Amino acid sequence: MNPTIELEEEYCAHNYLPLPVVLVRGAGVYVWDDAGKRYLDMMSAYSAVSHGHCHPRLVQALTQQAGRLAIVSRAFYSDKLAPLLEQACRMTGQDMALPMNTGAEAVETALKAARKWAYTVKGVPADQAEIIVCDGNFHGRTISIVGFSSEDQYKAGFGPFPPGFTSVPFGDVDALEAAIGPNTAAFLVEPIQGEGGIIVPPPGYLSKVAKVCADNDVLLICDEIQTGLGRTGALLASTHDAVKPDGLILGKALGGGLLPVSMFLARREVMEMFQPGDHGSTFGGNPLSSAVALEGLRVLEDEGMIEAAAEMGAYFMAALGEIKSPLIQQVRGKGLLIGVEFYADKVAARTICERLMDKGILSKETHDTVVRLAPPLIITREQIDATVEALRQVLSELEG
Repeated sequence: MNPTIELEEEYCAHNYLPLPVVLVRGAGVYVWDDAGKRYLDMMSAYSAVSHGHCHPRLVQALTQQAGRLAIVSRAFYSDKLAPLLEQACRMTGQDMALPMNTGAEAVETALKAARKWAYTVKGVPADQAEIIVCDGNFHGRTISIVGFSSEDQYKAGFGPFPPGFTSVPFGDVDALEAAIGPNTAAFLVEPIQGEGGIIVPPPGYLSKVAKVCADNDVLLICDEIQTGLGRTGALLASTHDAVKPDGLILGKALGGGLLPVSMFLARREVMEMFQPGDHGSTFGGNPLSSAVALEGLRVLEDEGMIEAAAEMGAYFMAALGEIKSPLIQQVRGKGLLIGVEFYADKVAARTICERLMDKGILSKETHDTVVRLAPPLIITREQIDATVEALRQVLSELEG
């Protein structure tokens, strides 16, 4: 066994099952292992590396700010946070934002805002607010979030869980409408379910959901931690349906592949629920992460990454659709968020990932049957062709 892997196995909690590769360097769409072998990164750290590894402008922003001022906490003002929030609100059309670090923290922030809004504005009786979520959701790993997951493993051994959540089938507008009651505060939804297996809802789903929420005085909160910031070929996946949610959750790519940065954005009425002392984070909105995130947002616009994701995503989907294999059940996705689902009784998705790794392509399975293909947004046609050819070869070998 590789000594680095052996050391991690001894000292690190076994809450992941990594592929047996030790990565030491990254640049653009590529990463290198400790033996010098180069791989195409088809994971992008679950969309956190949308700009590509070690993007020069982001590294420069990081190093310059690290040498100037890194952390002061929000007990004081700093000169980097306000410009970041202004840029994020301008790009997304939201009124205000609250910075955090991880995606799960931003989701928890959204849940707190929705509940306090329900009690303060909607008039829901104290401690009776309900939030509707979707079957197959993935919003993070905190106790409250896994409590409303439909994945048994995420919950096993971690209860009891906080009440106040109802789950409905993803993509079913009628089920949502039927679940809404007088105490419903919000509907929390991923425009495309990422960890659930790259599940794309029916066309127009989100726009219909937005109308149902508006008609029933329910907040629509879109979790775009994975789907946002260009991943699906639009700034936000919700904009494909011309929807501006009441609340928006961003993370992953917001940190430019360098730092954990997240935020909850919302219209003013919702965000003004927070008063001094209600909520906070020691590291949230620190100058270092703010400088990197601001530059990351600017790079997305300056370098046309969102438009590139739309073009390359369509090309990638078309190329994958030309693979004829009895092992493939379905190819689905939007932009550069793509899932290839395999028949469970014919091949394990992890086997596909292991074979792809041998050919210099790194990806990871989700839900045992789906291989995720979500490269940095800077990927080229030639690199897509190389990935498709590697997959074609793996499938041919397995079929044989």
